[in-house]
Amino acid sequence: MTRFPRLRPGPRDQGSAAIEAVIIAPILIMFICLALAAGRIVLTKQVVDDAAEDGARTASSASSASQASANAYSAAVDDFHNEGVKCTPRVSLNTRAFPAQAGQAGYVTVTVSCTVKLSDLLGFSSASKTLTSSWTSYVDTYEQRG
Repeated sequence: MTRFPRLRPGPRDQGSAAIEAVIIAPILIMFICLALAAGRIVLTKQVVDDAAEDGARTASSASSASQASANAYSAAVDDFHNEGVKCTPRVSLNTRAFPAQAGQAGYVTVTVSCTVKLSDLLGFSSASKTLTSSWTSYVDTYEQRG
């Protein structure tokens, strides 16, 4: 009968798992927060792009420059509200090329910007990113004006 020699216990590793957790946990939490911040930025950028496009299209169908401005702002705010993005957009409209009467060609350019707050994810009180998008839409040449 063959007897196997007993293995001697090696050095004790008690407590090393706790130390590893203390070192790795903050790094994992920071990585998750950075991933969430990146996702928030990407989602908000898509909404800003869509809001600029919708604002320009809505403004291009208006009958006057003042109505175009109101329509563009309304469309942009609706996009942010519908997507659930917590941001108050700043909408600017360039109507210098807006036609005064039917038969004239023209276009409108809408610029939408939004500042995304990241302080809740990154822990810095001033952590934010401003996203901006512009869109140009041509006005229907034969639309009734005035």
